[in-house]
Amino acid sequence: MRVFITGGTGLIGSAVTAELLAHGHTVLALARSDTSAAAASAGGAEPIRGGLADLDVLRAGAERADGVIHLAFANDFSGPDALARAVSEENAAVATLGSALVGSDRPYVVVSGTPWIPGRASTESDPVPTDGPVGGRGRAVMGVLDLASRGVRSSAVRMPRTVHNNGDGGFAGLLTGIARQSGVSGYAGDGTQRWPAVHALDAAVLFRLALEQAPAGTSWHAVADEGDAVRDIAAVIGRRLGLPVEPVPAETYGPLGPIFAADQPASSAYTQETLGWKPVHPSLLDDLENIQP
Repeated sequence: MRVFITGGTGLIGSAVTAELLAHGHTVLALARSDTSAAAASAGGAEPIRGGLADLDVLRAGAERADGVIHLAFANDFSGPDALARAVSEENAAVATLGSALVGSDRPYVVVSGTPWIPGRASTESDPVPTDGPVGGRGRAVMGVLDLASRGVRSSAVRMPRTVHNNGDGGFAGLLTGIARQSGVSGYAGDGTQRWPAVHALDAAVLFRLALEQAPAGTSWHAVADEGDAVRDIAAVIGRRLGLPVEPVPAETYGPLGPIFAADQPASSAYTQETLGWKPVHPSLLDDLENIQP
């Protein structure tokens, strides 16, 4: 299958590209810079120059492909306005990719986030949030799943708060970066809130399985660790960096503060049973031992 992928040179995307190539697929990778294009080529993909704002490029890429995987996001968390612009840009891109696939029965896999449900681990049947700082992303994903009624084999792979590889990535990676800058390995609240996690190489396998197998209109959880206490995550970061571990105000994390403070464990039992997905790579706490002082 020829697969058009956005975000194909990032932490998750590079793993997905390698997984697809290893299983006989070919990859067309959106590349917004010369550096990204070179990385895509080095990884075995055919680069297509453009960014998420280049809607004509996205449409042409989708029309050339037998399936689409969307992973790209601006990841600008510098403030509410920047985050809103990133969400708006992604929403237009997601809609454009979907419109190119209507009536084709081709697979369209989008990245999403695991929801948080008070008092328990979320499951694949729970709805994603459509309000709050990233609610626009949830609404876009729901729109993609609705394309199942318009001849698109659409599905969503819901990612946990941290997708990691070699000690970096996701919310834990943000905690590490802030700790380096501030001199404190911090956490919001009392630190007992739980974050789910998955190794990027395990997540890549699930994206491939969704592309190949997922029925239209379905959601799946790429969760290996159901929920690590944020205080435990911060403790490993602090030990590796030789920094004190302390609670900090949620405002430290800008527009993501409310999410950083939320308890949000998630289960992947249904995904593992149904698609035969089995995470095999190191857990988050083990992988954080790779952080270099």
